[in-house]
Amino acid sequence: MNENSHQTSILFKRLQTLDFLRGLDDESLKRLADHAVWNVFPPDAVVFWEGDVESNLFYLQYGSLKVLKTSAEGREQVLRFIDTGEVFNEIGVLAKRPNPATAMALEESGIWLIPRQSLEEVVQAHPQTALKIIENMADKIIGLVTLAADLSLKTVEARFAKLLLESVDGDVIERRRCTNQTELAARLGTVPDVLSRVIRELTKTGLIEVDKQHIRILDREGLMKRAMIQGG
Repeated sequence: MNENSHQTSILFKRLQTLDFLRGLDDESLKRLADHAVWNVFPPDAVVFWEGDVESNLFYLQYGSLKVLKTSAEGREQVLRFIDTGEVFNEIGVLAKRPNPATAMALEESGIWLIPRQSLEEVVQAHPQTALKIIENMADKIIGLVTLAADLSLKTVEARFAKLLLESVDGDVIERRRCTNQTELAARLGTVPDVLSRVIRELTKTGLIEVDKQHIRILDREGLMKRAMIQGG
């Protein structure tokens, strides 16, 4: 088996696990895999620009990305991070409209591009697939509405505390590139200096502990109060 056939075989197995393709027969999944194009993006490479009309559905096989908007002054607002195993660019595939944001690799990222034409053939034969893709889009829209509300109504401290509580595995967050101070500030709609002051305050009051590799939550209840989240 050559390298291309090996990669296609890997994609076929991954497609079998995706929720929105669940129920498709192997022949349809194999057709999608056979028509997909494999790309590897180095760190900081742009996968697509805001305003591009991108006609592929993307599947992130490994790596991580950020999706962002950039102001005329160059300030970034990170809308979300994309992790291994996620599908994205449903808007480009279904709506055929320019992308509303830029997607950029945070680290080396291997991505499959599934052409619109191949996906349309599957959707026409299996309408339930379109419904699942729409559900994925709806979930992301809800996330954007929540982000807009947080940016408008909550302080940087409250937004940071909420992000920690949502990101934590147990009580420890690994400080990967997507959780360094610059990326976190962009995601929270602030600047690194302001975020540094927030981190110092939360550390001083004993709510969190920070080192080069990890952020550790020491007082979950106290952090929930700072995040303006009611306990349940």
